[in-house]
Amino acid sequence: MIKIRLSRGGTKKRPVYKVVIADSRRARDGRFIEKVGFFNPLLPKDKKERMGLEAERIKYWLGQGAQPTARVARILGENDIIPMPANANNPNKAIPKKERKKEGDEAKAAPKAEAAPKEADPKAEAAPKEAVPKAEASPKKAAPKAEAAPKKAAPKAEAAPKEETK
Repeated sequence: MIKIRLSRGGTKKRPVYKVVIADSRRARDGRFIEKVGFFNPLLPKDKKERMGLEAERIKYWLGQGAQPTARVARILGENDIIPMPANANNPNKAIPKKERKKEGDEAKAAPKAEAAPKEADPKAEAAPKEAVPKAEASPKKAAPKAEAAPKKAAPKAEAAPKEETK
């Protein structure tokens, strides 16, 4: 499949991208078919040197079935070469990580606080009906727990002598 994508150039922490037509199986910065533009994200948006595109060649390749990547589609949309794609916005990425975690904790706590009153209403209605059975059920629950403890202890005692005989 043919892609219209960015190929990174420049130095460390100073990227400059080429807009290229490339086979999708090739490496990002590897061999490409044709260079159709450039993009320098470090320059302000109003500068002419920030971006340069060969619109005719891009339209030709789009006609041949080339698919732009998400970032290139936005660049082409801003330059009116193709319709502006739908904004695939992830608002959490714009928030610093420390604040994201705090908001996530609050979001987790809020549903629990909201859910508790909803659950309490059905229990409040059922509580008078079950008040007597709960009192009777508590001794029954205690008895099985007491029986479970000796059963667990017995197998351990049997296992110890077997190890000693070996």
